[in-house]
Amino acid sequence: MGVNIKLDSSRHVKHVDRKQLYVDLEARINYLHGFLDFNSSDVEALASGSKYIKALIPAVVNIVYKKLLESDITARAFHTRNTTDETPLDEYFHEESPQIQRRKMFLRWYLVKICSDPTQMDFWRYLDKVGMMHCGRGRMNALNIEYMHLGACLGFIQDIFTEALMSHPRLSLQRKVSLIRAIGKIIWIQNDLFAKGFVRDGEEFADEMPDITAEKEGYLGDKRILGESSQSGNSSEDDHSSSGSAQSKPSGCPFSGIPQTGVETKIWAD
Repeated sequence: MGVNIKLDSSRHVKHVDRKQLYVDLEARINYLHGFLDFNSSDVEALASGSKYIKALIPAVVNIVYKKLLESDITARAFHTRNTTDETPLDEYFHEESPQIQRRKMFLRWYLVKICSDPTQMDFWRYLDKVGMMHCGRGRMNALNIEYMHLGACLGFIQDIFTEALMSHPRLSLQRKVSLIRAIGKIIWIQNDLFAKGFVRDGEEFADEMPDITAEKEGYLGDKRILGESSQSGNSSEDDHSSSGSAQSKPSGCPFSGIPQTGVETKIWAD
């Protein structure tokens, strides 16, 4: 006996153009916004709660780099720029190495960036650039980090923010949940923008995808969007010169002195 399936003609199904998801970043972002229900409530939660995220950033950066330097496969990449390169090293960078301090600076700026205005397409263009630059595209000096390390790092960052914000002594539960949900959606969109540089989905449209131009880190075209106001223009991406604020000593870590087993409510005592 056949199965009689009755279609509900009153139900509206929105059309999604598959090709546009691969050749048009704005179409991809709009689709992800709709699927994840990233909306004005999330924008408001980020705007009103950004000060709480920013207060955590110095600690998050230190914890992330401690984690990245724990394993040779990720620690070596700071020398080789490639997690597939298994070149033996006599010595690894440590947390106070100038190279690691510079990477910490850019992670701080990146995390501040996710506290900015997600209603602007430049916000998402930069997150897309971050995705591309880690798979060897759009960067003056090639960087090839395998996807599993990128995904794990994003999950690690999300977990730190979730535990720290849930432990805040003065935020209401509703505000905690709203802020954590908003951050989570941004992190998962960033995860997609990492993944699209590695997966083969949509490869039949490769000839129609936008060209990628190598740019200096922290820039979209000639516009500086991370750190302080733009410096004059012909320094290389790896030039160690930076703005005064970038050279200043990082602010105090709210996680300092906390046992490795977890993040405790007392981080917010100040």
